[in-house]
Amino acid sequence: MSQQESQTPVLNHIAAPYGAVLSEGRIGAVLARAGVGKTAVLVQIAIENLLAGRNVLHVSLDQPVRKVCLWYEEVFGHIAARHEQAKSLDPWEAILPYRFIMTFALEGFNAYRLEERVADLSEQGIFHPQVLLVDGLDLKSASREVLSGLELMVKEYHLRAWFAIRIHREDGTDEKTGLPEGFAQVADLFESAILLAPQSGCVCVKPLLGAEGSIGNLVLDPATLLVSEKQ
Repeated sequence: MSQQESQTPVLNHIAAPYGAVLSEGRIGAVLARAGVGKTAVLVQIAIENLLAGRNVLHVSLDQPVRKVCLWYEEVFGHIAARHEQAKSLDPWEAILPYRFIMTFALEGFNAYRLEERVADLSEQGIFHPQVLLVDGLDLKSASREVLSGLELMVKEYHLRAWFAIRIHREDGTDEKTGLPEGFAQVADLFESAILLAPQSGCVCVKPLLGAEGSIGNLVLDPATLLVSEKQ
């Protein structure tokens, strides 16, 4: 048994307890207003996959690599602090080879540009992603064309992909679907979606698509931004 396999059960399924599971070739969304916790949740999804030995490509459209790395270190530290065994196993260094961070400018970002970079990594044997995370999309700038292109790329490369997507305070709710306006127009592209909703002094994790049967009464811990059962 590899070091990675022996360490995985200690922290397995604690980073994203809301059932953040996608089928191969499908995409999911984490929706929230600015500053509510999208990046923290995306990193928790990443860490759960890293601990399972899956290669995770994290694409940031609004933060430099160093800041993304700090997010991982902070979130992993909070997860490990919840589980005393993890401190002695110290799997942090073991999971780093499974992660690759890439940055793009939001302006002009599309599936073609991303696929070029992914193809370069794969063809040179540098990194073969299994899970894709894209942080920094905004429904005001991410057109259906952009999202459709990303969905097709995810299918072509047999990935599972989560997108952190910013919504806005002034956005209403679509009367027909009950989904946030804007997202309702592209929701058919997604297999799963969750909404981070500030409510009564906390941030609730609400299922929108696909996770209804696996999600409980969950919130973001205000101190750590980890997904937790509501007390």
